[in-house]
Amino acid sequence: MPLTSELSRCPWARTPAAILYHDAEWGVPVRDDRELFEFLTLEGAQAGLSWETILAKRARYREAFARFDVARVAKFTERDVDRLLADPGIVRNRAKIRATIGNAKALLVLRDAERSTFADFLWSYVDGKPLVNRPETPDDVPAKTPLAETLSRDLRARGFKFVGPTIVYAFMQAVGMVDDHVVGCFKCVPASEGRRKQRSA
Repeated sequence: MPLTSELSRCPWARTPAAILYHDAEWGVPVRDDRELFEFLTLEGAQAGLSWETILAKRARYREAFARFDVARVAKFTERDVDRLLADPGIVRNRAKIRATIGNAKALLVLRDAERSTFADFLWSYVDGKPLVNRPETPDDVPAKTPLAETLSRDLRARGFKFVGPTIVYAFMQAVGMVDDHVVGCFKCVPASEGRRKQRSA
């Protein structure tokens, strides 16, 4: 999709990087475990920061974290933690770095326990289909929902870190489990597709 200022977008998509991300990725269903791990890592890294900051560091994150190969990241050691803490191209926060490594380990355990992919596990929370909300304005977009709280609780019970309900809801939006493009945005789904309310626990 070409970047065109004439297109109407969600109000948060203002800079070139945000526009590209909005148009090409945000809300597009992701069903690949490596990509899901990447988004989970980036959303966790964003805590306390702007998404613009994370987008600017995204390429370096891919290099620093073995292109988000879950099995490889799960084998990172304290030496890798020290290496990453010295890398100015990522968010140098020890807790977030350790959480990424721990989340890779938790993801592998989850896949073995469920005998399925991480994608299948996550998408089961929305019955395999994106939840379409169609908010009228940005103020109508919640920071979290009961469903996000449920998924957050379940992930934490399985050993995941930096997966509070607000982070989880942003993750669900990013990977297309939830479609929160506002009315008027060119990415907003047609009215004929209807509205599916988010189910709670």
